[in-house]
Amino acid sequence: MREAYKVLDLALRVGEILLSSGAGAADVTATMLAITEHAGLRQADVDVTFTALRMGYQIDPDEPPLLLSRTVPQRDLDYDDLTRVQGLVNDLLRDRIDIAEARSRIAWLNSTGHYLPAWAAVVVAGVVGGSVSALLDGDLVVVGAATLAGMVITVLMRYLNRERWPMFYQQAAGGLVATVLALLTDAGGERLGIDVSTSLVITANIVMLLAGIGFLGAVQDALTGFYLTSAARIIEALLSTAGLIAGVSAGLALAPPLGVSLLGVRPGRIELAAPPVVLLAGIVAACAFAITCYAPLRALPAVAASTTGGLLAYLAVYQPSDTQPWAAGAAAVVIGVVSYGVAGRVRVPPLVVLVPALVPLLPGLTLFRGLSYMADGDTMGILQLSAAAATTIALSAGVILGEYVAQPLKRNARRIESRLEHRLAGPRLIGVTHGQQRRVRERS
Repeated sequence: MREAYKVLDLALRVGEILLSSGAGAADVTATMLAITEHAGLRQADVDVTFTALRMGYQIDPDEPPLLLSRTVPQRDLDYDDLTRVQGLVNDLLRDRIDIAEARSRIAWLNSTGHYLPAWAAVVVAGVVGGSVSALLDGDLVVVGAATLAGMVITVLMRYLNRERWPMFYQQAAGGLVATVLALLTDAGGERLGIDVSTSLVITANIVMLLAGIGFLGAVQDALTGFYLTSAARIIEALLSTAGLIAGVSAGLALAPPLGVSLLGVRPGRIELAAPPVVLLAGIVAACAFAITCYAPLRALPAVAASTTGGLLAYLAVYQPSDTQPWAAGAAAVVIGVVSYGVAGRVRVPPLVVLVPALVPLLPGLTLFRGLSYMADGDTMGILQLSAAAATTIALSAGVILGEYVAQPLKRNARRIESRLEHRLAGPRLIGVTHGQQRRVRERS
């Protein structure tokens, strides 16, 4: 019983780090099952939800089952921890370490901080905002305002997060600050005789607050069969965007005192820059986002390569009128193939390469516009939300298809699902790699 407890405790701690750092429910479940099966605990029961993990194992039919659980109250993308956990799981499944050493390494991981200083992470967050604003055809004034807004909002969000403010209010505060900074930029531009697009500045300032990644994760969980977790992620994304809309609306109410005209102002507009600018800005945004998530620096060339391939495919298909989901799907397939091909060469999980590469393509602005229209009673909001959902599904499905296309190109590629009694659909972006589960079962 004591040994079984140690195994379940290790699996839960690994799953907690994976889930809190952005891994999908399917990846977390597969990794936890691989650890227990490797230790000889076959047919362990795993339950993964949005904020909780539970494992159970019955050693003997005549004995009560052993049940353990852990909660995940706070989520923080940390790709450095993901990479270290990936290495730990690989070492454990290859018998390079035992359960005791694995538990010690997990405890050490939980007690260590980030490799990047706090001030550096704030600066890089500003680079993400500035790069996305350049991708949206912003001029130097817009890029500078978005860079400053990205840094200010990051500091504000970290403070509110430490104070345990709910996400809705964090987003509202961030939207208010982003809008006020945009209005001040507009007012200052008028005094200096500079023509500033208020809509574009607001749009650029709020890019760091958009819920595109959460929406993408929700669709991926739905495609892999974890519908409860998917529903929770969707609700979180919608509430996060609603809080952002509330903050932007409150900020716009301050326009008259600042002497800024709101005539024709519509935050959330999307207009891409010239293709060379889109490529350069997209690569910088993806790499900067990877750094804000504390991805190992050795992963940046892989992120750049994957982003380049995805954006080239996107621009080849994209037409502003009606082909955005198809363009997103084509880009996602390319990103999926390239990410799975290059992630192993830089010794990081595919998730570390894939998610930053998708950042320039996420439909966060479309989701924001849809909810904004609906808040104003405009039926156009339904169409915008439908477009956001279609684009997100195209991205998620394209990534999964890219993984399946890349599998035959990998040596010893095997689907984990074919060896698990609880069949799990979809790609493994973190944790156990293809073929490892089969070797675990053969040894046990």
